[in-house]
Amino acid sequence: MLKFKSFIWKSACLCIILMQAGVSAAEEGTAVEVTAKSGNSLWTILYGGSLINLIIWISIFLTSFAMLWFTINNFITVKREKLMPPTLITGVRDALNEGDLETAIAACQANPSPLATILQQAFDNIYDGYDIVQQAVSSSSDMENEKLMQKVNLLNICGQIAPMLGLMGTVVGMVLAFAGLASATGAAKARVLASSISTALWTTCVGLLISVPALLFFTYFKNLATRLLLESEACVIELIKPLRKAVVEE
Repeated sequence: MLKFKSFIWKSACLCIILMQAGVSAAEEGTAVEVTAKSGNSLWTILYGGSLINLIIWISIFLTSFAMLWFTINNFITVKREKLMPPTLITGVRDALNEGDLETAIAACQANPSPLATILQQAFDNIYDGYDIVQQAVSSSSDMENEKLMQKVNLLNICGQIAPMLGLMGTVVGMVLAFAGLASATGAAKARVLASSISTALWTTCVGLLISVPALLFFTYFKNLATRLLLESEACVIELIKPLRKAVVEE
């Protein structure tokens, strides 16, 4: 009889232990399930449980595409061959050495570029005196610099917008992360919070990855464009020297 009671007691204890283990496993399974649902999958990162977060990601992607496009465009346009065509310099120099102003003007029209525009302004004012020519060259150079900087500054805009969009996405993600704590219980709370914060920080990370190269390329192209336009202005003054002598003699 005593053995039978001992057997019953041990069986009851074993059942209690198994039930507790089952409850613990169920809670662990629930936590894992919640974590899996809030895990850092691509869609979870992009959507993040909010349409606003998805819109912010779309804006970040558009900014990255714009940065790439403006960078490629500046690599094509902001270079010596585009701003100061060698054929234009050679044609104008040869024409002016021979005293042929019409041929020099035709060379400018055949090679449209910032240098050609500055030269055209110099030719338009050549008979008004050399001081007027210098003023015209300086004004035209400033105008061409402004036109070129408007294109280059688009990279600066991308570099400023990208981290702001990233920060906005992180703020929205943090708001949603703390709001999601209301529906989580037990050990799942910390996991849901950590996963949500990790997802929210991705926007700031990507925003900075866009901003840093955008600002680096902006600085590079800005300095390059400024230097080339200063060289263009000096080149114009050098090219029109034979014409100045001709005007003085007249």
